[in-house]
Amino acid sequence: MEDNKPLDRFTRKQLRGLEERLAELKLKSHDIAQRIKEAREQGDITENSEYDSAMDDHRKNETEIADLEALLNRAVVIDKIDTKKVSVGCLVTVLNVTKNRESTYEIVGSPILVDVLLGRISDFSPVGKGLAGAKPGQEVTVELPAGPVVYKILSIAKSEEDEPAKPAKAKKPTKKKEA
Repeated sequence: MEDNKPLDRFTRKQLRGLEERLAELKLKSHDIAQRIKEAREQGDITENSEYDSAMDDHRKNETEIADLEALLNRAVVIDKIDTKKVSVGCLVTVLNVTKNRESTYEIVGSPILVDVLLGRISDFSPVGKGLAGAKPGQEVTVELPAGPVVYKILSIAKSEEDEPAKPAKAKKPTKKKEA
């Protein structure tokens, strides 16, 4: 993997989620502004805990808005997810040959999406880098701080969240026994 790739790559669905979060934060700004206005109307703001609380919320909200806007401005959209080899946007199921343990990881293209507890790892993490480009059936050795680990790629699929919704399967009619 090239180290000069952009740090913030998202699938379309992930990008929509960030845009929705930004819209929520902007709506929240209006509520916070109203709280600030009401607190000011109470008079002296020097020892007004409601005013202080509203201002703290305002600063946090505006910081998150600015951070998200900057992230969205530099975001790169991944249009095609390659399931023939491990890449950003795929779910990879591996067998840790060293410990004989199976795991599934979602490879994400931005540190903001990483959640190890949910199995989301960055393609810049040691495991993500080690698995990058590997194909099903291939074994790769990943150098970790605790020592080398051998992974066998069992399967690669698109992240379920980015697959188009599948229509519900119709139930097969049951055959009635004739007397």
